[in-house]
Amino acid sequence: MPDILFIKTSSLGDVIHHMPALTEARRNNPQARFSWVVEEAFAPLVRLHPAVGEVIPVAARRWRGAAFAPATWREAAGFVRALRKREYDAVIDTQGLVKSALIARVARGRRHGYDRDSIREPLAARFYDARHGVARNLHAIARNRMLTARALGYWPGTEIDFGLSSPTLPSPAGGGGMGGGAPAAGGYGILLHGTARAEKQWPETSWIALGRELEARGASLVVPWGTGAERMRSARIAAALARTRVAERQPLDGIAGLIAGAAFVVGVDTGLLHLAAALRVPLVGVFVGSEPGLTGPMGQGPIAIVGGKNEVPSVSDVTGALAHIL
Repeated sequence: MPDILFIKTSSLGDVIHHMPALTEARRNNPQARFSWVVEEAFAPLVRLHPAVGEVIPVAARRWRGAAFAPATWREAAGFVRALRKREYDAVIDTQGLVKSALIARVARGRRHGYDRDSIREPLAARFYDARHGVARNLHAIARNRMLTARALGYWPGTEIDFGLSSPTLPSPAGGGGMGGGAPAAGGYGILLHGTARAEKQWPETSWIALGRELEARGASLVVPWGTGAERMRSARIAAALARTRVAERQPLDGIAGLIAGAAFVVGVDTGLLHLAAALRVPLVGVFVGSEPGLTGPMGQGPIAIVGGKNEVPSVSDVTGALAHIL
């Protein structure tokens, strides 16, 4: 049975963008065992993919904060042992960074990655045994699929399948229907306002105005958060609205369940928006500071995009797009 190791450590959106490559690799190599190196925070989500035989968590983000602590060195040594416990038929680094290439170098097996002209950090290409050219202007999902296909010897198909099924979700408090053509399944919408990059944020006043519009149509809303600043913003948005609650913080598999149960999602360019696309939830992507053609949500569910790089959409743009997909 072939052993194949994928390296895609972060961020959340990048991890989700790699999932169709894994689904396709499994389809073309049904007898293979697939392992995946990923940041520990994203491991619960990766384990939801049915093709994953083993998840090897890495804590590089946490280790950076305590680089000289004995516990860090013990954990890092344990990670290296887990990585090297078997020899792989193919080690595929779809991250394309020096840090991920170094992980590939530690692993045992033939190492595949992007060539110097295709990669984000050209120095990383020096660590691979096989280097593959993949156009830089392709969407991230297409780049992951193309690199994986070239490493494993097949041609990518046309269907995008993230391999995720909707997790079971308990009915949340404060549900309610959209009315006016909303899906019968799921009684709440989700507003994903949080993003680590300030240039991707949509104004807080716009989120509140959007919430009022949606509540007037009968919607109940949920606002998740991931950082302290996002929690405060969620609280302010919810306080300004009548039928909006702040979600509890939970691991990514729990968040996946929350998103899977929603009637719709509206969100900025963030990893959770791509998770909604993977779960086929109707969504509107609000783009402000990034290019949707390169990193926008893709999937088999209803998707609408408003705005674009250096183009701030209005509330009416969002409500119009949402009405269209619902």
